[in-house]
Amino acid sequence: MRERAKEKGFVLLGRFGAPHGVRGEIRLQSFTSDPLAIADYDGLTDKSDARNFKLLSVRPQGKDMLVVKVEGVDDRNGAEALNGVELYLPREKLPAPEEDEFYIADLVGLRAETPDGETIGVIVAVRNFGAGDILEVAPIQGGETLMFPFAKAVVPIVDIKAARVIVEPPAEIEEDS
Repeated sequence: MRERAKEKGFVLLGRFGAPHGVRGEIRLQSFTSDPLAIADYDGLTDKSDARNFKLLSVRPQGKDMLVVKVEGVDDRNGAEALNGVELYLPREKLPAPEEDEFYIADLVGLRAETPDGETIGVIVAVRNFGAGDILEVAPIQGGETLMFPFAKAVVPIVDIKAARVIVEPPAEIEEDS
């Protein structure tokens, strides 16, 4: 229920993964611009705001993956119990985004429109498979979602206040066989 967390004013910052070893360490995928910065936030909670988490130690393991020690988790079984748990932070504890910066939580739910004002669909997710952010848009007429690179050339305007983005789909390149 990410939508519920968004309604309550929470922003998704990370997700626990598999345990790392037998002493309670666990992998953590960080969604902060500097992955290690997730450890600087006090007040990390699950999506229901029922459990709080304090990261005692953090070390990098790849691009946006960390290995962390969580307060109160002392063995592999405790770490396994956290696998898949998402970490949220109340919005008011985060800095305001700079110009041309956006929280993913602010993009999800925005209308995607052409430069002529025709609605393409609604942003349902922001994905990153390693080569940059991609907006996933559910078309208004239904069917498979559309994927657009979240780059200035394709998405020149993001208007949070008007709840829309302008998308200029890239031209298809046809190759002769």
